[in-house]
Amino acid sequence: MLLAIDCGNTNTVFSIWDGDRFLCTLRTSTHHSRTADAYFTWFSTLINHYGIKPDIEDVVVSSTVPRVVWNLRVFADRFFGCRPLVVGKPDCLLPTPPRVDQGAVPGPDRLANAVAAFERYGGDCMVVDFGTATNIDVVAHDGAYIGGVIAPGVNLSLEALHQGAAALPHVDVTQPDKVIGTNTVDCIQSGIFWGYVGLVQGLVQKVKDEYGLPMKVIGTGGLAPLFEQGAHLYDEIDHDLTMHGLVSIYEYNKEQGNI
Repeated sequence: MLLAIDCGNTNTVFSIWDGDRFLCTLRTSTHHSRTADAYFTWFSTLINHYGIKPDIEDVVVSSTVPRVVWNLRVFADRFFGCRPLVVGKPDCLLPTPPRVDQGAVPGPDRLANAVAAFERYGGDCMVVDFGTATNIDVVAHDGAYIGGVIAPGVNLSLEALHQGAAALPHVDVTQPDKVIGTNTVDCIQSGIFWGYVGLVQGLVQKVKDEYGLPMKVIGTGGLAPLFEQGAHLYDEIDHDLTMHGLVSIYEYNKEQGNI
């Protein structure tokens, strides 16, 4: 079995792939100081709770937080006896290399999104990924990641608003009943929800205009379904897109004899 790990700025996701499907997906907060032993204690406790007894032989890692990679390497070596494949490192092969500016290093999660989007939906598409940042990843006709857009994430914007304006409270992200709020909470919810609907709609259209060809739009990330309620933003929603990309990258490297 394969353990796929996607470490983002806010959360780290562990998914166990049995060759046909994900047996489970577990989430924990991202902390660069978390040790390999702490990862295993958390991981083993949860899989025991769910009654899963996986025989993990390989590990693939994507991390936008470089400081956690070392402890994840130790975690894989100590408890599963393997050297993890780390997406974005020079020794990790991609089915189609990215076409970006010389010296630019695309985030490994964006590379995984591009691989999965091409495999599952075909080329000439874009991925709207709601994470700590709101990313748009553009995938060419041959599956290459060719660039995209990075905007502040929804929760990041809410936190910045609260910190920058002491009188404004924390609020949940939800679709308000009306655009014109009649109290502070409603006003903030309207600004965040409809503001991000407008942000995504505008950026998607700008990307399509510049790309010059019909494009499929795939939404992913925990908040993708929420913002779909406000308008038709995507052609597909794929909650496990990044994890599928990690599995595909691992399988490609195995086919190439790279691992």
